[in-house]
Amino acid sequence: MKRVSVWIFTVLIVMAAMMPGRASSHREAPLIAQDPMADNTDVYAFVDPNDPDMVTLIANFIPFQKPDGGPNFYNFDPNVTYEIHIDNNADAVEDITFQFKFQTQVLNSGTFLYNTGPVETLDSPNLNVRQFYDIFRIDGPRRTGTSKQIGVRLPVMPANVGPRSFPHYNQLAGGVVQLPPSGMRAFAGPRDEGFYVDLGVFDLLGIGSGGVESSTDGFNVSTIALQVPIRDLTRNSAKPSGPNDPNGIIGIWSTSSRPAVATRAAGGITYSGNLVQVSRLGQPLVNEVVIDLARKDAFNSLEPSGDAAALDRVTDPEVPKLLDLIFGIKSPAAPRNDLVTIFLTGIPGLNQPPNVKPSEMLRLNTGIPPVAYGASGYDRLGLLGGDIGGFPNGRRVGDDVVDIALRAMAGGTPLTPAFNHSPNNTLGDGVNQNDVPYLTQFPYLAPPKAGNQ
Repeated sequence: MKRVSVWIFTVLIVMAAMMPGRASSHREAPLIAQDPMADNTDVYAFVDPNDPDMVTLIANFIPFQKPDGGPNFYNFDPNVTYEIHIDNNADAVEDITFQFKFQTQVLNSGTFLYNTGPVETLDSPNLNVRQFYDIFRIDGPRRTGTSKQIGVRLPVMPANVGPRSFPHYNQLAGGVVQLPPSGMRAFAGPRDEGFYVDLGVFDLLGIGSGGVESSTDGFNVSTIALQVPIRDLTRNSAKPSGPNDPNGIIGIWSTSSRPAVATRAAGGITYSGNLVQVSRLGQPLVNEVVIDLARKDAFNSLEPSGDAAALDRVTDPEVPKLLDLIFGIKSPAAPRNDLVTIFLTGIPGLNQPPNVKPSEMLRLNTGIPPVAYGASGYDRLGLLGGDIGGFPNGRRVGDDVVDIALRAMAGGTPLTPAFNHSPNNTLGDGVNQNDVPYLTQFPYLAPPKAGNQ
């Protein structure tokens, strides 16, 4: 047991040493580390356990937000176009895009305060800095397809400054917005950082001593979320007949883009030119521990149709080599077609669509019934725990993607049976749940932690 613990913790040290930043996709590449307002940190996609006719889509941005980060608390950047993309015919090109655009309003620029008194409602005159957003659905290519506005000037939930400013933050109404007539729901605003991981294990004397802690505890993120009818996402515009209906498998990823030109002058920045993609995320951890430093920035700019440029990093990844070099832990030899299946094509019989083009995105079989977090049959290890409703079939907010990805890298899955044994299939970081409970309803991520506490 002690030897396995050493392996577990040292895997994390090896991974941390490879990462420019920490966590799922937080500061994962040199350029985006300098642009946190556009940094896409996590993407979730799952059939909604409260309404199996719906899919919940969540994209998080702006990593490592300290709750007390005033006086300029974290806001979405009005100069960034935030998007969630759907590929429903497996050609690695978006068929549907949900685009979020934000505006900021300051009621009184003569004060430094975010709020000038206690805030009990989203329209309170005491809320001095507020944001709104519009949502567009684009069918076809994201820049040239048919665009339809589906949400107009929706309120963004404000920062949870603290109990004096927001005496009843969790009771503020209006954060979740209904979008008639489709039945969709939308949310935008700060949330608790729901991704849990320990990447701070550098003190070798502390290995196995019970000092495990989640590196993301205490931080918030900025979330955009949609609850969308399944029929509005599938290639045949219908809910799948069951798990074997190929029309029910969709691919999901998120991006952020900025205008190509930024002109700085005293007192401000003006933007112009075409939009340039600066961040991209589907599967967790791919850009962190698979893509090399030479290609991390380029990978963030790629569309999934261009992922062949980094295919060699999936078929011959670095982490298994380090495990062998340092600890003699053997993994499957290259080419790692098992990792191509897990991360790029989907798994046959689970979430691999017909005629799929290998590309990095979440793949969700919307015909598989959902299992609610914590309910009977739910397992944080998703497919590896016998729960086919979880990662890598989409991704739910509670799925332990770090443990799953570690075991996959080591070959500890049924796709490589010769290596599906301990320690390969028991690796993990020791953090098995978030520090606060998730919500049981949309938008599922917990309310943001408060400043001044």
